[in-house]
Amino acid sequence: MSKKAVEHHHKAAEHHEHAARHHKEAAKHHEAGKHETAAHHAHLARGHHEHATHHAAEAAKAHIEDHGH
Repeated sequence: MSKKAVEHHHKAAEHHEHAARHHKEAAKHHEAGKHETAAHHAHLARGHHEHATHHAAEAAKAHIEDHGH
């Protein structure tokens, strides 16, 4: 696997971890009735998910470029 693909896989994992933390924060704030803060964390989680998806696609693209499949 190319170094580029490996880096994208690591970045995807990091963003998934950030998304998970924001989802946990959103749940905590929602339970406390702080719905605006919960929505803020949910929005941040969504952004990290999108960024992780981008890195996953880039990793797949790098794999195809390196190995042709």
